[in-house]
Amino acid sequence: MNFKMYHNNITVLDIDRSLKFYEEALGFTEKRRINGEGFVIVFVGNDTTDYQLELTCYTERKEPWNLGDNEIHLGVRTDDIEAAHAHHEKMGCICFENPGMGIYFINDPDGYWTEIVPVR
Repeated sequence: MNFKMYHNNITVLDIDRSLKFYEEALGFTEKRRINGEGFVIVFVGNDTTDYQLELTCYTERKEPWNLGDNEIHLGVRTDDIEAAHAHHEKMGCICFENPGMGIYFINDPDGYWTEIVPVR
């Protein structure tokens, strides 16, 4: 029996704001959308992998989600960590840096973290 990672889900408050962030920050574009009664689900990704991020938005919700201690994050690799860092610094979304490990984290409009790791 084999398993392959397919997607992760996060719940967002404003689907348009999140789509804009993930496209600008990571180049993730909309791959598929499901419009339901009271919710919209959008899968985003890029052409480097078939793995996707599922963004779920409950359309009637008005208050931000409580992420608790936010001890979960996504991880992405980049082939140009310096250019990525400069881009994210310009966006103002870097929330934590670990120069000793050569990594840093960005946070999206809902407070979810993504770890940016160089290809090694």
